[in-house]
Amino acid sequence: MNSLAQLVDTPLARTLGWTLFHSLWEGAMAALMVLGAIWITRSPRARYACACLAMLGLLAAFGITFLRIMPQQAGAPAITGTLPRGVPADASQSASGGLPLHLADTLPWFTPFWIAGVIVFHLRGAAGWLAVRHLRRRGVCRAPDPWLRRLDGLRASLRLTRPVALLETALAEVPAVAGYLRPVILVPAGLLAGMPPNQMEAILLHELAHIRRHDYLANLIQTAVEGFFFYHPAIWWISNVIRNERENCCDDLVVAASGDARDYAAALAALEENRWTAHQPVLASTGGSLVKRIHRLLYPSQRPAFVPFFSAAILVLAAAGALVAWQAQSPTPAEPPAGHARIDPYTKWLNQDVVYIITSRERAAFLGLQSNPERDHFIEQFWERRNPTPGNSENAFRNEHYRRLGYASARFAWRGSSGWKTDRGRIYIMYGPPDEIESHPSGQPSNGIDYPFEQWLYHEIHGIGKNIIVEFADKQGTGDYRMTEDPNKDKGRGRPESS
Repeated sequence: MNSLAQLVDTPLARTLGWTLFHSLWEGAMAALMVLGAIWITRSPRARYACACLAMLGLLAAFGITFLRIMPQQAGAPAITGTLPRGVPADASQSASGGLPLHLADTLPWFTPFWIAGVIVFHLRGAAGWLAVRHLRRRGVCRAPDPWLRRLDGLRASLRLTRPVALLETALAEVPAVAGYLRPVILVPAGLLAGMPPNQMEAILLHELAHIRRHDYLANLIQTAVEGFFFYHPAIWWISNVIRNERENCCDDLVVAASGDARDYAAALAALEENRWTAHQPVLASTGGSLVKRIHRLLYPSQRPAFVPFFSAAILVLAAAGALVAWQAQSPTPAEPPAGHARIDPYTKWLNQDVVYIITSRERAAFLGLQSNPERDHFIEQFWERRNPTPGNSENAFRNEHYRRLGYASARFAWRGSSGWKTDRGRIYIMYGPPDEIESHPSGQPSNGIDYPFEQWLYHEIHGIGKNIIVEFADKQGTGDYRMTEDPNKDKGRGRPESS
């Protein structure tokens, strides 16, 4: 459990957590756009293209959101609501309502489960691909020559120049396409002889349409994207739209080439009796909702006149929802109030950025510098002295310090004052996130405490001791929590000055 907590408490886990959170509303917007396209147009090609663009757009949005959040995502400390054994008895009283969990504390925990889910779904996809390879190599035989010649004629009618093999198989129950570079049409054994030739040609035309449209490759990519968004209902609905419209597109190509929709519908109805749930990487003639496909072929409908207005309303609501959802951003440092004088960057660095970690000797040395290049060199050496991996440009100490500074500035702000100036902000910046927090927003009336207070437990603070409890109390009820227990007092070290 400790190793999992350490994994979760990393910048990557926090960034992925926020990215997964934003993907929820991004996926909802993509689904609404596809829904609008379905209502606006009856063209399967337009619907298919819109659904594919929505799925790829959602994948691109996931990557962009991850890159956008990564440099600024500070995350939050992992905390629990109980104190360990061995601490003073008066500090072991827990709030009756439990510790309130913040969104920033919860999201990183979804990351390991998302990674596990992605692995499982991609392994399932890989198993389907292996099953297809097995299907095209076992229990197959070459189709009769007359049908091979007919297949060549059908390829010419669709202007398909790629060579296509035709095999009879004992392992499949309906015709299907397998493979992309060397496509193969698999036909159940006996179907070529048992089905009327004109209906069988229509079925073969459908499979050739899949090959002409590169649907096998598109289906592999679609399966991979489903694995990344396995948790999202919208992506499964969009994926279902893609599969249904893909079959409709191939049906239209068959009707355009053969000119007889009724014979083709009869062929699909005959195949329904031998329906087979194909593996995902396989494209079969009975994909999608066969009953709806037959009804569409026999009874084409017209779109209602009010559809464009309805779709426009959906898109407006989607845009409004996106603006509202994007407000749930990760914590960022508070900006100085308008009207304040601009602070020199070196003064800001000394009196804000490192005010709690710079030593008195370092401060005196910095104030004695005469030029900016000297100050820049001092700052570079300041961080390098604290670098856990000297010489590495990625200074983990500096990154963690600014993460704490950013979080404290946003989380503990009070009445327009930046959170880093408060007692809670100072302790958080100096010692990091507490191992455990006990929060009493209503006090403890049973113990005679009628004001809000918090107790932060650090299992160990280097140079101070173990099981250090720091208490913050809001005795005036104004929201300003002041520290009542100083972790430095037992070591004789004064409390750092707040500026």
